[in-house]
Amino acid sequence: MVQAPRTVLITGGAGFIGANLADRLARAGHRVVVYDALSRPGVAANLAWLQASHPDRIDAVVADIRDADRLGACVADVDAVFHLAAQVAVTTSLTAPLTDFAVNLGGTLNLLEALRRRGGRVPLVFASTNKVYGDLYDVDLAPSGDAYLPSDPDVRRWGIGEDRRLDFHTPYGCSKGGADQYVLDYARSFGIPAVVMRMSCIYGPRQMGTEDQGWVAHFLISALEQRPISIYGDGRQVRDILHVADAVEAYRAAWAGIDRVAGRAFNLGGGPANAVSLRQVVAHIETLAGRSICASPTGAPATSATTSRTRAGSRPPSASRRSVRGARAWPTSPTG
Repeated sequence: MVQAPRTVLITGGAGFIGANLADRLARAGHRVVVYDALSRPGVAANLAWLQASHPDRIDAVVADIRDADRLGACVADVDAVFHLAAQVAVTTSLTAPLTDFAVNLGGTLNLLEALRRRGGRVPLVFASTNKVYGDLYDVDLAPSGDAYLPSDPDVRRWGIGEDRRLDFHTPYGCSKGGADQYVLDYARSFGIPAVVMRMSCIYGPRQMGTEDQGWVAHFLISALEQRPISIYGDGRQVRDILHVADAVEAYRAAWAGIDRVAGRAFNLGGGPANAVSLRQVVAHIETLAGRSICASPTGAPATSATTSRTRAGSRPPSASRRSVRGARAWPTSPTG
């Protein structure tokens, strides 16, 4: 995948996925404009790392996605946009739904309007979420050892497809789902070459995992700091996990193939081959750490099915166990 050097805007570019994407694009020779409010703990360190690693290719704009004027000024001079800036926690959306709406939906609309006014068919790759499909409680699951597996053999083999009915739950699901649909409609109504990536559980280096978001990193950090882990449900619920390096390559592939994929949405995850239960991840971390971890199930059982990984031309995902082992070298707490 070879592209001539371009100027690329990444909103949320100092966040977990954004920083990894910015690093990869800078290493490929692109000039990267990192647009980030630096409001989350740890992201300022990501930005400092990017600037130290690529002093001639990283430009920082510390601003909020809700600032339409600053955002519009940045859009005016770039060749492509990756939109990752967001309020990312379901729990925060329940306590501050207006803020969640303003950032996720309002901020996305600010960006879309800036692109529409600019013209020139600037490619846009948008980070959506598998939460647009709701809680998936209608997918029949059966316990199998330490995991729940779909009873339907096709779902077990392929996961949930993009033809799944949308069903927004929680303010976060509504704001991200609304933004998802706005991006697709601006592609349809105004010809903006945009593609939507509905992400599952992404993990890896530079993730400041917390109990609210980034659960694989949160489990690793808790284990390294010898803190107990609370598991909501019985721990058999399954998530398909994808290493951030694979997610970055999927984003790059979507940009490279934008003429082919514009106006479409893709599920981006590790797929059924990399679907793991919370219990299985805890057991694997115990193996890596060489000791037991205090993990306490709490609340009612929670279940899910996996979502299929994108077909936008990206490479096969890394094996989850090997990647979790590699990620162990990175995690730090959000405050340290």
